[in-house]
Amino acid sequence: MKSDFTIINPDIIDGNYTVSVAKKEEADEIMSLLIDTAKWLQSKGSDQWSGLLKGYDSHDTVGSIEKEEVFVCKHNNEIVGVVILKRQPSEWDLELWGSKAYADDEAIYLHRLTISRKRANSGLGSALLNWCDSAISFRDKKVVRLDCIASNPKLFAFYESNGYEYMGQEGDFKLFEKNVFNN
Repeated sequence: MKSDFTIINPDIIDGNYTVSVAKKEEADEIMSLLIDTAKWLQSKGSDQWSGLLKGYDSHDTVGSIEKEEVFVCKHNNEIVGVVILKRQPSEWDLELWGSKAYADDEAIYLHRLTISRKRANSGLGSALLNWCDSAISFRDKKVVRLDCIASNPKLFAFYESNGYEYMGQEGDFKLFEKNVFNN
């Protein structure tokens, strides 16, 4: 598959972590990290990502790996972070973003940003989020879009503090986007 993106800088946090395209053989480790995060969310009273605990992956992570849409953050060869960057809006994105989302729009759709609980409060979440909008360039894409559950004000504040603009609410989800100028 010929990539339509360029990783400008694979290093984050002073070169202690590197980000790369996920490989098929990393799928089990990636899913394990996502499921661990879903369990942690559940322990905090959130039903966010609860489908993963029932065997349902609304973002088709394994299929997204094959499409080179999943990126892993590693420290000493251990996967400590994951993010999905979709070049085309999923059905979920189409539902949330409405007429703003269409097949050849200028947006990247960010999903499943997660870091290992061992790395919580280390700045890795912000570093990986900032990598998504400044250290990778996608042909013909000028904005990164994401959504988060409206009942999580801490997450809402996290995205805003990292430069994402609140674009409104659709159902139980808040919508954010950030312009990128690295194309």
